[in-house]
Amino acid sequence: MTNSNESEVGVGEGTRVFLNFALTLEDGAEIDSNFGGDPVDFAIGDGSLLPGFERLLFGMQPGQRQLFSVSPEEAFGQPNDNNIQVIKRDQFDQDLALEVGLVCSFADAAGGELPGLVVAVDDSEVTVDFNHPLAGRTILFDVLVHRVEPAELH
Repeated sequence: MTNSNESEVGVGEGTRVFLNFALTLEDGAEIDSNFGGDPVDFAIGDGSLLPGFERLLFGMQPGQRQLFSVSPEEAFGQPNDNNIQVIKRDQFDQDLALEVGLVCSFADAAGGELPGLVVAVDDSEVTVDFNHPLAGRTILFDVLVHRVEPAELH
């Protein structure tokens, strides 16, 4: 490409992207959106976006808007039965009102926090689902690219 016109830079490796986006489920339920607000910006490959979403942006030009359907495998994965754990009731704070639908935070092996959804409770055990709440769901990814510029990676 001999033309050095920056407006023709498309999204790709080594670029910073300014965009508005919306994530919705196939039934129309909105998960997240920043339309109506300022665009967000991030450098491709900085971990801000899941790789399956990031790849879809490659080649998009400023001013372009596209709606993508993202499969569970490219989005938040399929639910994994191994991510459903049964934990002894006495491992929880006795004052905690445990009920189905409660989201609790647990420490993971790396010292980070891992949210878990209580899916069953009885007097001795609590069943907690650590799958991502959007696992197994197809996500509609609506993107409007405002600006693309060379990224300054430090």
